[in-house]
Amino acid sequence: MRYAQILSTGSYVPERVVTNAEVDELIGESTSQWLLDNVGIRERHWMSPDQTTSDLIVAASRTALDRAGVKPEDLDLIIVSTDTPDYLSPGTSVVVQHKLGAIKSGCYDVNSACAGWVTALDQGARYLITEPSFKYVLVAGGYGMSRFLDFKDKKTANLFADGAGAAVLGVSDAPGWLGSNLLAVGSFHDALGIYGGGANRPSTPENMATYGPPKVEFVKKFPKTFNTEYWPKLIQGALDKASLTFDDVDLYLFTQLNLRTIETMMQTLNQPIEKTHWVMDKWGYTGSPCVVMALDDAIAQGRGPRPGQTICFCASGGGITMAASVWRWR
Repeated sequence: MRYAQILSTGSYVPERVVTNAEVDELIGESTSQWLLDNVGIRERHWMSPDQTTSDLIVAASRTALDRAGVKPEDLDLIIVSTDTPDYLSPGTSVVVQHKLGAIKSGCYDVNSACAGWVTALDQGARYLITEPSFKYVLVAGGYGMSRFLDFKDKKTANLFADGAGAAVLGVSDAPGWLGSNLLAVGSFHDALGIYGGGANRPSTPENMATYGPPKVEFVKKFPKTFNTEYWPKLIQGALDKASLTFDDVDLYLFTQLNLRTIETMMQTLNQPIEKTHWVMDKWGYTGSPCVVMALDDAIAQGRGPRPGQTICFCASGGGITMAASVWRWR
């Protein structure tokens, strides 16, 4: 039997720290206290003008590879999750492959919005289990949403940040990946996203004059209780495949958009808050890689999982796409 295991993690945030007060100046309105009270964000990081999404991913990936003792040229596959790619086409994964020097790896992108990294993690595990020639898979995510902010929109400009996270997966003689569950509610495909630049709204002079450059935008409201309504059954679906219960999970890692939602979820699942970890207070919202960034930070803070413990990743994003994945730590 071949099993997939998480060998190591890595994360990266750009050097520039942007406080709530600085964002208030950019949008011309004070949202700092509301943001802190209702979301939990104090500050975030934005990349410099000479950086792009692939640079963030490469930095996080190098850390993960170093910790695993794996060389880039040993990678068999690179899966990159991002909805802020370097280019509309080709995929950002080929840029990452080139910058890392992972000369023998295949690669592809996953865009499931903010559920993308957990979705990619599931795919990476399945590749290792079913492909006898594979030894190492890099599952990385990057978020460069500062390039798509509209500072006239106070509902988005104060939330989003830049960052990247990565995990190196390897073959193990004991189960690491235990099961996953994917859900979607496609009726919200036109609610939140970057709607310019694609085939539906190409960046023609006419569209640029009407809509401006591509930007992240809330077009219609999500139900406030969407995550707290769907996450329990999303997680349950993954746990059922592993014959586990909510109590069996030692560390829950959720989409890092809203601390209040995470607190409510832990109460809903009847789990102590000590079983989760968050980073949105210092890193803002970093999209799909935020869950692995939270894991990496938990490990750095001495709050990471111990051998044999169970982790549950739970993420949702625009679309609406959702993914949960359950793992036993090495």
